Amino acid sequence: MVFSRVVKLRRVIKVDTQRLRGKTLRHLEGLFDMAKSLAKDEKVRLSARQKWVRIAAYLAQVINSVAQGFDEKEIDVQLTELEKLIDEVKTKTKNGRIKKQVSSQKPAGHSSGPS
Repeated sequence: MVFSRVVKLRRVIKVDTQRLRGKTLRHLEGLFDMAKSLAKDEKVRLSARQKWVRIAAYLAQVINSVAQGFDEKEIDVQLTELEKLIDEVKTKTKNGRIKKQVSSQKPAGHSSGPS
């Protein structure tokens, strides 16, 4: 009885973890696409574009990390670092266009509601 409940719980956790991993990867890929787009946008100052390249590279590392294994604490640390990188670009950018574009863009094909 207890053993079967543990086995069932393990299956549920595994499925939920995989679903959460997939959802996290989709959101990270959307963020990567936005950062890549800003890095290529010639209307954005070169210094800001360089920072967006750095953010895109960091996002690629986070995506790789999540794809290999789902460690919630490690992902939280990485997301905190990502927020710092994006804040650095936002505070150093005098052109409000970037701030507006980042906050208003949504990843293509992704809903903002729960899955």
